[in-house]
Amino acid sequence: MLRYAIRRILLLAPVLVGLSIIVFAIARLLPGDPVQLAAGPQATKEEIASLSRELGLDRPLLTQYWSYVTGLVAGDWGQSILTRRPVWEDLRIYLPATLELVVVAMGIAIAVGMPAGLVSAAYANRWPDYLSRVLALGAISAPRFFLGLVMQLVFAMWLAWLPLGGRFPIVDIPPPAVTGFLTLDALIARDGGAFWLALKHLAMPALALSLSPLATITRMMRASTLEAMTQDYVLTARALGLSRRLILFKYVAKNAASATLTVIGLYFGWLLAGTVLVETVFDWPGVGLYATKAIATQDFMPLMGVTLICGALFTLVNLVVDLAYGLINPKARYA
Repeated sequence: MLRYAIRRILLLAPVLVGLSIIVFAIARLLPGDPVQLAAGPQATKEEIASLSRELGLDRPLLTQYWSYVTGLVAGDWGQSILTRRPVWEDLRIYLPATLELVVVAMGIAIAVGMPAGLVSAAYANRWPDYLSRVLALGAISAPRFFLGLVMQLVFAMWLAWLPLGGRFPIVDIPPPAVTGFLTLDALIARDGGAFWLALKHLAMPALALSLSPLATITRMMRASTLEAMTQDYVLTARALGLSRRLILFKYVAKNAASATLTVIGLYFGWLLAGTVLVETVFDWPGVGLYATKAIATQDFMPLMGVTLICGALFTLVNLVVDLAYGLINPKARYA
């Protein structure tokens, strides 16, 4: 298992290097002049040239890339042209909000989707299976931003159960920042009121974000379970007189979950990069909203920082999935 883990970790280095090259090249090839935009419409050519020298954008591309990579290693992720703040400081503020949203959304998808897939397979071609198909098709077909708007209309405006947007009420004081996750920070501070407020603000965006992976996990778990139930070891267990429930939950579920793990890892990465619409609809202060503002102002460094951090997290999540897959399926360790 140790050799399997080391091989997977070593594969991360070329992936991250390639990602940095692609992100840097795309940022430099995009049309527009961010320096002129940051300097303002009334800036003179001398002022624009001075700002370009200050930001190091007047040097050759290879020199700029080398400075960027060495800065990344040293913890310097560049400076935002618009805000003039270090990108890493901005990411430390916005990234925990996105991670909290994605983790809760994936938690909902896994907690509901995997049991739903098992039940759907156990009652194949019966009413629980038909209900699961209809709900999964509806969840994966509806756009996230549309679901978000519908939820705001129903739960915030009509029923007034949940807040319309934001991460925490402006008039209230949030709990002391420890992890960056407001719900966890409230629990650490033993502040039940703050936890309830943070949970209410988190409910709608997390649910809107979770429906698509929930539907996919349900269908994937159903297909994997049906396939596993035709294997010889299941037929042998039935012949030995073991109960159907015992076979399903003790033997079949483990093998069916191994195939679903790959989908879970992929969806985690997709959600990290796909929170833009949900964060915009719910005014959620995460990296998606941060990247949207950077795109509008052609601010390259924040865009590169967001892309790199999402890519790094995606590779780490897939590493965890690979290791978990190796634990569940020992044959994968020799692949």
